[in-house]
Amino acid sequence: MASSTESSEKYDLKNTITNATTPSPPSDQGLAAQSSHLDYANRGLTHTLTAESRLPAFGGEFQPGLYRPQKKAANPAPLGLCAFGLTVFLLGCIEMGVRDITQPSILVASAFAYGGLVQLLAGMWEMAVGNSFGATVLSSYGAFWISVGIVFTPGGFNIMGSLQEASGGTNRMFYDSLGLMLLAWFIFTVLMTLCTLKSTVAFFSLFFFADLALLLLGVGYIRRDAQGEPNSALRQAGGFFAILCAFLCWYNGFAGLADESNTFFIPPVAHFPWSEMGRKGKKSAADVERV
Repeated sequence: MASSTESSEKYDLKNTITNATTPSPPSDQGLAAQSSHLDYANRGLTHTLTAESRLPAFGGEFQPGLYRPQKKAANPAPLGLCAFGLTVFLLGCIEMGVRDITQPSILVASAFAYGGLVQLLAGMWEMAVGNSFGATVLSSYGAFWISVGIVFTPGGFNIMGSLQEASGGTNRMFYDSLGLMLLAWFIFTVLMTLCTLKSTVAFFSLFFFADLALLLLGVGYIRRDAQGEPNSALRQAGGFFAILCAFLCWYNGFAGLADESNTFFIPPVAHFPWSEMGRKGKKSAADVERV
């Protein structure tokens, strides 16, 4: 009898150990809970690594409207902004006569490669993600820099030489033509600036300084001094605003890349008080004060 009881206890102990170490088939409820947990984890990971975690900066998205299209690709705006910024920085330095540089030959390389080709590609990618404003501006200024490279290519397209020959060996016609070209781009930039009036201060200022730079440079090449050379004061002023525009390009580009996953420095975003985001901020602050 004792042997039978001992055998029964050993059998129960074996079953207990087996049941504890062998996983039981999951129930439907358990599978649902596990799936829900994995979905939640995946959503959290996706939110951390994709563009949705970025600071909602208008300049960084290159989207002046409140609507942001759903994107399944990288944000091309910072690339285009940085391409424009670096090239316009070089232009500003040359126009201001930094380090006594008077020939724009070094600008040709950046105008073709970075400011031209890369910015044009960024504009096409903006079109692919559904941003008409970004596609129009970046593609247009990519073409602008390519045209600048064509004009100033040493001995390449002979644009300067043909205009000098047509004006009797002087630079009069070339300066007038270049001034008209810059003023035409000034008109286009003003139109684009009007589309940023409800965005952010940094994004609007970028276009505003580009307006001033193009206007001053265009007038400076048309309104020349007594020696027939471009007005140096207007050129230097235009170069100064071009450099300011370059730093704002880099600032807005950085705003499109910086988030809590890659830096401790998140650029602030200042919305105009009359914009929809500005009014929402005022309303939220008023609600907090009432509470």
